[in-house]
Amino acid sequence: MGNIMVLGSISTDFVVTADRRPETGETITGKDFRTTFGGKGANQAVASARLGGHVSMVGTVGNDLFGTELIENLKRNGIDARNVERVTHLPSGSAHITIVDGDNAIIYIPGANNAFESARLQHLETELEKVELMVIQNEVPQEIVEAVIGLCYEKGVKVLYNPAPARKVDEALLEKVTFMTPNESEYKIMFPELSLSEGIKKYPGKLIVTLGSKGVCYHDGSVERNVPAYVVGPVDTTGAGDTFNGAFAVGIASGLDIEASLQLGNLAAALSVQKFGAQGGMPTLAELKENEHYEKTWNLE
Repeated sequence: MGNIMVLGSISTDFVVTADRRPETGETITGKDFRTTFGGKGANQAVASARLGGHVSMVGTVGNDLFGTELIENLKRNGIDARNVERVTHLPSGSAHITIVDGDNAIIYIPGANNAFESARLQHLETELEKVELMVIQNEVPQEIVEAVIGLCYEKGVKVLYNPAPARKVDEALLEKVTFMTPNESEYKIMFPELSLSEGIKKYPGKLIVTLGSKGVCYHDGSVERNVPAYVVGPVDTTGAGDTFNGAFAVGIASGLDIEASLQLGNLAAALSVQKFGAQGGMPTLAELKENEHYEKTWNLE
């Protein structure tokens, strides 16, 4: 399996479970509160590592207690965290999540994730020579996203770009990525002038749109294809998209084709929503292999 590098956010999730969300100015009593590890970058790194991926993490945390715990959590999951930097002028990032009936609403505070400086990328140039796939999201500054994608393009490194949270991106930048994985709502923000079918046809084999319970769609260059989701009863959907991306990255880094990698991503995401927490539900490789839908032809080790 090739090496996976994830550059992105590393944050703490503060999660409230309630029967409903309060109206403006209203206070209600919730059912539960937990603090968990998160950040889209860290989530995707953990998802890949638990499935046997060789993963290194690049990011920034604060010089606070949360930052210490975030780095230790990466290490516990077998992730190389040497390129996680600590800063003193901003606190570690955080996400404030409300869960009602298994669905989540999230407010994200970037904090130290916005302190990533482009000068650090020079240090990564030599390390990229050993990387099969770079995974990046939008929870770091846009100039960093553009610089990383450009650097990987120059070095011939594949890029999995998960454009979340969604924002308009220059088309020239999208031409440099290997895969894009927006969800349906993110797709509409990125390509408001294109129907779903038009968009995936414009970027065959590259644009992959996740549709929740309806699975994943993409265009293979000849026809539009849908890879169906696995039907499960969700407990907490937080982190399902990150689990999908992390597992998809493992599939690509392992040499699987797009279809098999998408099936792998869908299965990992289905298992993840049956437990609480973004990272809490992410399956290990052993758990994945025990599932009846696991394909032995995937040959993951």
